[in-house]
Amino acid sequence: MKMTVIGCGYLGATHAACVAELGHEVLGMDSDIDKVHTLNTGKAPFFERDLDDLLAKHTESGRLKFTASYGEAADFTDLHFIGVGTPQQPGTDAYDLTHLFDAVTKLAPGLTTPAVIAVKSTVHVGTAPRVAELLCEHAPAGDLIEVAWNPEFLRESFAVEDTLRPDRLVLGFNTTHSWAEAILRQAFAKIIESGTPTLVADWATAELAKGAANSFLATKISFINSMAEVCEKSGANVAELADILGQDIRIGRRGMRPGLGFGGGCLPKDLGGFITRADELDAGEAVGMLREVGAVNARRRQRVIDLAREELGTDLRGKRITVWGAAFKPETDDIRDSPALAVAQALHDLGATVTVTDPKALDNARKLHPELDYVEDPITAVDAADLLLHLTEWPQFTHIDPKRLATRTNSPKVIDARGILNTNQWRDAGWIIRSLGLG
Repeated sequence: MKMTVIGCGYLGATHAACVAELGHEVLGMDSDIDKVHTLNTGKAPFFERDLDDLLAKHTESGRLKFTASYGEAADFTDLHFIGVGTPQQPGTDAYDLTHLFDAVTKLAPGLTTPAVIAVKSTVHVGTAPRVAELLCEHAPAGDLIEVAWNPEFLRESFAVEDTLRPDRLVLGFNTTHSWAEAILRQAFAKIIESGTPTLVADWATAELAKGAANSFLATKISFINSMAEVCEKSGANVAELADILGQDIRIGRRGMRPGLGFGGGCLPKDLGGFITRADELDAGEAVGMLREVGAVNARRRQRVIDLAREELGTDLRGKRITVWGAAFKPETDDIRDSPALAVAQALHDLGATVTVTDPKALDNARKLHPELDYVEDPITAVDAADLLLHLTEWPQFTHIDPKRLATRTNSPKVIDARGILNTNQWRDAGWIIRSLGLG
């Protein structure tokens, strides 16, 4: 098949490369000319595991190319996926749908024959009718264009895997007998034939799917972090407690990792957007629990700051703190709402000299937080440090021998906010080590 992907940021570029891998001929479209040029060279303008390999493979084969022209995209095919960003509106948690509506309005004039517009962008429930209205207003084909909703459930650093081998495929339509369903089933034929559950829903249910999924995941993370607070007060071990709870098949261990909490460009945004939309629908009481989910997550960052002050004293002026981690999670260079950088910035604001190291995210971190210090090598980063904070669980950090580090510091103290360092090994090497959720 031939198809376009409108919007080639993190979601769109990944989707374009992956549907090319499924055997389709794909035209990616983005209004950022520099981004288009980079993608046409077979490279992504961000780091995502395995994505550059797919981009290089399919731009070289000719199956995948990128353009900045809406007209070229409209002429290319009658199947268009839209994956533009929907950030938070300034000063509120509501989604900003400007990019989505702008993309639909600019693509529409070139749609002269029946077409399928499949939206992947995360939105608040009730957006699909407005997309359909815009197409009727601006597209020559008018109501011959079918709007479908195809939410994404990508995990950063696993986006290629989650696109090619998803745990479910959701297709949303306005009618129960949409001809667009046959088109999308053909587009995803290899995925469906592999046994992936394919769930067909109405527009509203499909729109809710991503926000609801991320809100539940955030709840699971914040639940175990609430238990971590209790464990610290009672002398219990939250990691062992999570293992016990995870043996219950109704609960499961996956995703229930105690620590510094969640961040990134999806979970915090989708949680806030979900709550905001519920308030607009006069269903605010129904999501009261989710407000506490966000509050628990914020407390985890403050807890690390409190632990740092317990170790170094309330006055941090003149203290040197090293932070292992800038990305919000390992295997990505994404620093959006990074818990690690939030803690680093807060400690800097309290007067500490903060040095940050990260395998992939330093360039992005420097741009957002130029007031912090940065060192490429995690070993030399601890030189003369009064305290080490382990805030992003890159595997590279766990492989470092703590004996090599102890004599380089002013004081061998470490706070393991991700709970994955070998406590006995670090203590045997002479370190004072503290972890969240351990009494």
